[in-house]
This record gives sequence, structure tokens and C-alpha cells, in this order.
Amino acid sequence: MITLKTRAWWRATLALCLGSFLVFINLYVPQPLLPDLQQAYGISTLAVSFVMSAATLSLAGSLLVFGPLSDAIGRESIMRYSLLLAGSVSLALAFAPNFATLLTLRLLQGFLLGGLPAVAIAWMGDEFDKTALLGAVGLYIGANSLGGISGRVVGGIAADIGGAPAAFLTVGAITLAGVAVFWRLLPRSRSFTPKPFHVSTAAADLYRHLCTPALLGAYVLGGINFMVFINQYSYITFRLANAPYSLAASSLGLIFLTYLSGTLGSMMSGRLAARFSAARCMMLGVVILMVGTAITRAESLALIILGLTVNAFGFFLAHSLASSWVGRNAQRARGSASALYLVFYYTGASLGGFWLEPFWLWDGWAGVTCGSWLLFGMTLCIAVWLRRVERRQE
Repeated sequence: MITLKTRAWWRATLALCLGSFLVFINLYVPQPLLPDLQQAYGISTLAVSFVMSAATLSLAGSLLVFGPLSDAIGRESIMRYSLLLAGSVSLALAFAPNFATLLTLRLLQGFLLGGLPAVAIAWMGDEFDKTALLGAVGLYIGANSLGGISGRVVGGIAADIGGAPAAFLTVGAITLAGVAVFWRLLPRSRSFTPKPFHVSTAAADLYRHLCTPALLGAYVLGGINFMVFINQYSYITFRLANAPYSLAASSLGLIFLTYLSGTLGSMMSGRLAARFSAARCMMLGVVILMVGTAITRAESLALIILGLTVNAFGFFLAHSLASSWVGRNAQRARGSASALYLVFYYTGASLGGFWLEPFWLWDGWAGVTCGSWLLFGMTLCIAVWLRRVERRQE
């Protein structure tokens, strides 16, 4: 087993962080472009949000394929080839002739992007000891936020220069270069034991995970938190693109620099959990999300940015700990257990627009915050319940 902060640990963690960065730079590059795409195609805020939700929904579905498949054939080849193909689709997006083609390519890309997140934490569970796993997961999820930031910032700046095609071409080129480095860095698995793939066995493993209360609670918590958090960013772009802010795509992209506090939250998650327990820190993360959402109701742009920054810290703190909770509590088929967490996670992201759109139409951003608090109250209750589960395990 790989132990914490050894040379092997740093190399493997760096490779997986790079892979995570590449996944999320591709997934989120269209988000600051949503107001421009809405105007270009003359569609509603809900319709244009499908550019994001199409990819996250197909990514969620792909996890049910890649997770169980990785338990049978191994993890490395799935991560390598899915990243390579996803980067190629980014280049194709630049030449999409209409909105329907754009959505179709995003569906395909979302499916391919699921290859790495479906199996990365399971790979760590196979190769790392418990302490090394906790440390690596925090950094890995921190790379998620860095990739998300970069996709939005690079996409916004490139779009101001050459429109949406320039954004997709730029991210596609970055991805293909990064895949070459990832391919070289990722070490071979030494502790993985394959098992024959049978649909009935895979279905039975998934059912067993869903029937395990300690896992199901983390699944629901992660899915609902992400359902609200990621879609708040979509609706805040509509708010800030309108008067009195009237921000351009490049400026909207810079709003996502608030994700940097999420990187800090992820990196701190392991230390905080070791001191206060994972479930308590999930509770803290949800409370911070509720406070950050309250701050964003202010009219001042500076306070809105502060609120988003607070939100990102709280969200990634809770997400890092819920994700590692699954890795620690899954007794078998870790690949499918981790994949199922991400199914809930990305399904939540794809459904968030349907939940928040009525609140947006009702009262704009104030309505969005009310809709957000309703669901954060639910996840806070789940975190409290997980603390009770944790006490029984101590």
C-alpha cells in the first residue's frame, strides 16, 4: 500500500489531480457563456441551462457503466482513454453548426468525462492506506475546483476574443496536452484484484450500497448540496449580466475565482475530520453554505463575491468529506460505491435548474436563495443523522 507523502504518493496524487483538473475544465467551460448563448439562440434561461445539465446528466449515467466495469478490467485504461476522447470532443464543439448539435456533443462529452471521476477514488482506495487516502482525496477534490475555475475563466476570456468556438478550442488544446502528462505520471496499479463482470453482480452491488444507510446518507447529502451550489452559479451569471452590473463574459468567468476558497476547504477537510470527525465537519460545511447564500442577497458586487467565496468553502468541505466517507464505509466493490456517490452528485447538478427556475421566475435572486435554504436545511438534517451513525462506529 502507498503511504502518505512518499514519492509514490506524490506522483499518484499529482496524476489524479491533473486528471481531475482536465475533467472539470471541460465540464464547466460553457457556464460563463450562458447569457450570451441565451441571446444568440433566443431561448429561455431554463433551456440554455441544458448546455450544462446535458453534460452532467450523461456524466452521471456513465458512472454506472465505468464504475462496475473498472472493478472487472482495471482503472488506468478507463481514465486515460476517456480523458483523451473528451478532449477531442471539446475541439468538435467549436464547430457545432447549431444548438441541437451542441447539446448532442455535450451529452457525448459528459459521458466520456465520467471515466476518471467514476474510478479515481476507488483507485486510491485500492492503492493507498487509510491516512494516505484521506490526504489524497482532499487534494484531488481541490483539483476539481481548480479545473472548474479554469474552465470558466479561460472560457470567458477566450469567448470575449473569439466567441464560444475559441473557448472550446482553447480548452480542447489544454486537455490534449494535459492528457499526455497524465498518461506518463499515472503509476500502474499493484493492489487491484479484478473480478469478472456480470450485470447481475454489478446490480446487486449497487443495490447493496443503496441499502447501506451510512452510504445512502452521504449520497443524498452530496447530491442535494451540489444540486443547489452549482446552479446558484448559473443563475448568478444571469443576475450579474443584467443591469446594474452588466458584466461581460470575461468578467463573469472571473466570478468563478471564488472557487479558490473551495480548494482550501478541500485541502483542510482531512485535518478537520481527523480532529472533529467527518460528520461534524459535513454539518459545518452545510451551515457555511447557508451563511454564504444569505450574504449573496446583498446588492453590493463585493458582498455577492464574498458570499460566493464563503459558499465554495462550505460546499467543498462537505463534499470532500462525504466522498471520502463513501470510500471508507464501502465494504466491497469500491468502484461502484464511489461511482454511485457521483451518480447522485451529478444527477443533482442536472436537476438543479428545474428546482431553482420557479424560484427565479417568482422573485429573481431572492427567490433562488429561498429555494437554496430549503434544500440546505434537508442536508443539514442528514449530516446530523450521519453523526449518529459515526458515533455508533466509534
